[in-house]
Amino acid sequence: MSEHANETKKYFIGYEYREITVDREMESIYADGYRNFGWILESASAPLIGLVGVTMKFKRDRRILNKAELTRLQRQFDSGINEITSMERSKASSASVVAFSVGVIGTAFMAGSVFAVTGGLIPLCIILAIPAFIGWILPYFLYNSTYAKKTAKVTPLIEGKYDELYEICERANGLLGH
Repeated sequence: MSEHANETKKYFIGYEYREITVDREMESIYADGYRNFGWILESASAPLIGLVGVTMKFKRDRRILNKAELTRLQRQFDSGINEITSMERSKASSASVVAFSVGVIGTAFMAGSVFAVTGGLIPLCIILAIPAFIGWILPYFLYNSTYAKKTAKVTPLIEGKYDELYEICERANGLLGH
C-alpha cells in the first residue's frame, strides 16, 4: 500500500483551471494560442441558439515552469485578441453610423414633405420628397462603400496584430520547452 501511495504522489499533477467565453470566430485562435501558454483545452460548449459566444474550459499544471512570464505573455495575447475584435467591429460600426445618419436626414426631409402636403403646399412637398427618397436609398450604397474603405484600411493593421500574436505564442512555446 505504501508503494502505491508513493507512486501516486510521484505522478500527481495539480491543475489550475480557466473558463473563458469567446466569439465563435476566435475559438480556434484561442484554442491554438492558449496551448502555447501550457493550457490544455478540456471542452468548448456551444452557445444557445442566436448567441455568438463559445465557452471554453482550459486546464494547466500548477507547477509549470516560467509561470509568471507565461502569464504576462498570455495577457499580451488576450489584449491583442481584444484589439483585433475591436478593429473587426469598427468596420461595421463606422459604416452603420454613416448609413444611419443619412437615413435619419432622409426621414427628416420626408417629415417636412408630409407637413408640407398637410399644409397644402404641394410644390414644397415634391421638393422635400426628392431628397427624402434619396436619403432612404443612399444608405445602402454608403454602407457598402464605407465598409469596403474601412476594411481596406483596417485589414493590414489586423494582419500586423496577428503577426504579433504569433510572435507572442512562439516566445511562450519556447518557455515551455516544447
